[in-house]
Amino acid sequence: MKNDLRTALVQTYLHWENPAANRMHLAGWLEQLKPGEADLVVLPEVFTTGFSMAASRIAEPFSGSMDTLQWMRVWASQLDAVITGSVAVIEQGKCYNRLLWVRPDGTFTHYDKRHLFRMAAEDQSYTAGQERIIEEWRGWKICPLICYDLRFPVWSRNGMVSGEPLYDVLIYIANWPSARRDPWMKLAVARAIENQCYVLAVNRTGDDGHGIPHSGDSSVIDARGQYVQVPDATEGIIRAQLSVRELDDFRKSFPVLLDADSFHIS
Repeated sequence: MKNDLRTALVQTYLHWENPAANRMHLAGWLEQLKPGEADLVVLPEVFTTGFSMAASRIAEPFSGSMDTLQWMRVWASQLDAVITGSVAVIEQGKCYNRLLWVRPDGTFTHYDKRHLFRMAAEDQSYTAGQERIIEEWRGWKICPLICYDLRFPVWSRNGMVSGEPLYDVLIYIANWPSARRDPWMKLAVARAIENQCYVLAVNRTGDDGHGIPHSGDSSVIDARGQYVQVPDATEGIIRAQLSVRELDDFRKSFPVLLDADSFHIS
């Protein structure tokens, strides 16, 4: 039987290009969660380094034994939850902004950010991904995406397969600057409404290594576009429970996905 999904969003400052310091800092927040308290723990984009374009220098060689993956495995097991967030990795000579989806049993999958933020030269430092992933976890179907992906509705688009939506939850993890906080909040609401799903939008706080401020504004939004948790700039853990009944009832009473267009992405 599908139960409500308990989520924990970690909105935090990030130490610039310092993976060990960030893992230690984040561990301090994760220690506040009791084992079994959350089903899903979401960390920000590039949570070990901040949004640095020094990819070839800061990227971790991608393997099953890489330090950050091992750290995530420990916490996923300890909390009995999926932990997800992205890190800079290098594989076969190419760097990726790679989201890791780590389960309590240590298995994992990954998603490489498709839309690279050219205004910060991310497209010159990293290689774009080509495929979305949709993960099933405790009865919920979840599509995790990264930051700039939020601006591209076709890539985020939900759909129907055999009469069922492709996913129930969209995740956006980000390093989204304060200067563009209005688009961050408005687009997250739009993605929830148009895809008739929950949205978990997780951003960092504080200034990065270039002095660019980030206001957090992490939020949980339901399929009607209403805030389950209201955005703010406070560093900490945002807890929210996603309701199976509310989502199912709304989709049945207002089945807009049945009239959705299909798209081919190239």
